[in-house]
Amino acid sequence: MSPKKSFHTSNPETDTAIDRTIPDFPAAQLSDEDRYFRAHKPPKYLDELSAEVSEFVEFHLKNSKKNIVLVTSGGTTVPLENNTVRFIDNFSAGTRGATSAEYFLENGYAVIFLHREFSLLPYSRHYSHTTNCFLDYMTEEDNKVQINRDFADEMLVVLRKYNAAKESNSLLLIPFTTVNQYLYTLKTISEILHRVDTRALFYLAAAVSDFFLPQSKMPQHKIQSQESGGKLIIDLEPVPKFLSRLVDNWAPAAMIVSFKLETDNTILIKKAKNALTRYQHQLVIGNLLQTRKKEVVFVTTDEPDQWIKLTDEEYKNKEEIEKIIIPAVIERHHKWIKQRNENKQK
Repeated sequence: MSPKKSFHTSNPETDTAIDRTIPDFPAAQLSDEDRYFRAHKPPKYLDELSAEVSEFVEFHLKNSKKNIVLVTSGGTTVPLENNTVRFIDNFSAGTRGATSAEYFLENGYAVIFLHREFSLLPYSRHYSHTTNCFLDYMTEEDNKVQINRDFADEMLVVLRKYNAAKESNSLLLIPFTTVNQYLYTLKTISEILHRVDTRALFYLAAAVSDFFLPQSKMPQHKIQSQESGGKLIIDLEPVPKFLSRLVDNWAPAAMIVSFKLETDNTILIKKAKNALTRYQHQLVIGNLLQTRKKEVVFVTTDEPDQWIKLTDEEYKNKEEIEKIIIPAVIERHHKWIKQRNENKQK
């Protein structure tokens, strides 16, 4: 049975959000990178993942000649035990990343979709996190399962787009769960995308944890409540801000887009500009938690701030703002490629 009301319990109460006026952590330096990757073990599947990404990238270098975008999506977890029972998480379902990936594909890009496992995926997102049960999309006729006619036309459009991406080998799904998995995977994929040079685009929409518990401080097994006197006190450390390493070392020719999510509109632009200064990348897309589905702002070092907004009518009709965001990002990527190529010729 479908729910009578369309509401979500996962949306946070924004009027009780924490104070975000404090300064951001400094950018990671080479010593921070070495220290982190020495102290934390890589995922056991990293070599297999690297081979998959290399094969995907080589295919598009040799065959399709498509630009390749790495879209990161969803939130990272912070395990509190090695045999993890408890962990710290955030509310991100990966809506922006999954939606953006679809529009990149429709605009001719090959997409590596680095996503939180079990978060929203391109195309299936239309049916996996809705207020309708998936079974509502099906009916029974003559002892056979059929698509509900109320949804058939819409589902056919989505199916055709999904099949087009699959048949052209334009979409590669790579999962992560923990912040450690995310950082190792990001580094590995970035170094492979170095081969694509300026045709690589990074669209970093994942909600990466600001704090984590180092593996050396993690208990092996489940924390026992009776041993802690009923209290749990955790000493977390800041996650190294590796965006500067991505700009300088891992994929220095690529165009890099990051996101800045805030709850206070008075500091959004300032925080975005600070990020550009700190990491020296090309574009920050700023958005407010309360209005992120209706408006965003493009912040760069050399152009006026550009607001992208849905009209009230578009928002009411459930238009997706990513339909406007992605062509605008692609236009800037094309300019980036042209400028870098011209500089090489000088």
